[in-house]
Formats: sequence, structure tokens, C-alpha cells
Amino acid sequence: MTQRFKLLIEYDGTPYNGWQRQDDAPSVQGAIEQAVYQFAQENVTLHVAGRTDAGVHALAQVAHFDLAAERDVYQVREGLNFFLQNEAVVIVDAEAVSDDFHARFSATQRRYRYRIVNRKAPLRLDALRAWHVPYALDIAAMQRASQRFIGEHDFTSFRASACQSKSPVKTLDVLDVSAQGEDIIIIAEARSFLHHQVRNLVGALVEVGCGKWTPDDIDAALAARDRRAGAATAPAHGLYLTGVIYP
Repeated sequence: MTQRFKLLIEYDGTPYNGWQRQDDAPSVQGAIEQAVYQFAQENVTLHVAGRTDAGVHALAQVAHFDLAAERDVYQVREGLNFFLQNEAVVIVDAEAVSDDFHARFSATQRRYRYRIVNRKAPLRLDALRAWHVPYALDIAAMQRASQRFIGEHDFTSFRASACQSKSPVKTLDVLDVSAQGEDIIIIAEARSFLHHQVRNLVGALVEVGCGKWTPDDIDAALAARDRRAGAATAPAHGLYLTGVIYP
């Protein structure tokens, strides 16, 4: 008999080449699976709610794995964190779940936050925590334009060329832009996202904010269904996975 554990994970994506385990580069998945092995002497495979790219951060990533050894949730959380002390990863919480729970397939909503710091001075403390945009941005125009993305669309123009999703059609439930001092926060929520979709949407909204695009250009890019019609991809280090919702 095995026990399935659900993990709530926080990490700084800076030192990792993304979530997915790789033979020749550090990854978040690899770090946690190694910690599980050190803790329980078992080789496990972590299944994750959403794979993040190199440099992308997470405040509330969710993953699960099956463990044959008898351990309670306190032992799992504390044991993994002990062996993750030298990593930029922490297990915020652990929970015993039923075998029909799946971190990816059971999720009904994913939430991302993108942070822009809009000021002339370069960033130091937040250099790898936000996108530094030194020119003025029209927040109201960005918010108006963001609503053109809401609903079901073919997002071919706003997904990575290497995206492996079977369909480019996604339903975006929330895309909000707000200013908090010099910080510009963009919130995106949907059941699932295409590869680079959030970063490409942010890139388009910044084009609107600086006056290079209008909201009508958003419609035209969506209609083109061609990545070349989209905007540049926003940097990875401004993106945070902030929540995964389950029934």
C-alpha cells in the first residue's frame, strides 16, 4: 500500500532551469524528488499542477507523489524541508489525499500574478523578482485592453511556438491590471494556460501601455492566429504562480 501526499510548494525560480526534472540542469522537481529520496529512501515521481519555466517563481505550486513508507504529513513536510535547506524551495504544507487526487488533472483553476516595476531607476533588490519597465505606462489603457482577452479565444498568437497543447483554444476568466505605487500587478486566472500565454499577454498589454498598440490591435492579433502577430514575451522573472484551485 502506498499513501498519496499533496504538497504546497513555494520557490524562487532563479537558480532553476524550470520545474521539470533534467539530467544536465537544476530543476525544482529534481530538488524535491532528491529530498524525498534522502528522507524516505524511495525514488518517486512528482506530478505537478503546472510546469513553470526557468526563472518563474511560485508562491503556491501544487504537486503530489506516492510514498510506500509509512509517514504522517508532519514528517513529510519537516523531513523534506530539512533536506531542502540548501535549495530555493520550501514545502509550505503537506496533506494526505486519496488515490484519485491528481495535482494536474484535478485542478479547476490556476492563478498567476505578473509584477512590473514602473520607474526610471534600475532594480537591485527586485532585479530578478519583477520586470523593470523604465518608461511611463497608461494603466487605464492596459486594463481596458486586458478585457479583450477575456472569454474563449484561439490564443495561437499568444502561445510559444513550441507549445505542446493539443488546442490553442482557452477560456480566460480573469485578466486584471492595477497599480500599487510603482508596482503594476497583472492577475490572470483560467482553468489552464498555454505555454508562455501569460507572459505573451503581458507583453501585449505593455505595448498598449506605452502607446504602441491600441485595444483594437489586441483583436487583430487574436484574429491573426499567428505568433508573429503577437507581442514580445515578457521576462520570466516577473511571473508568479499564486494558486491552484481544486473542487
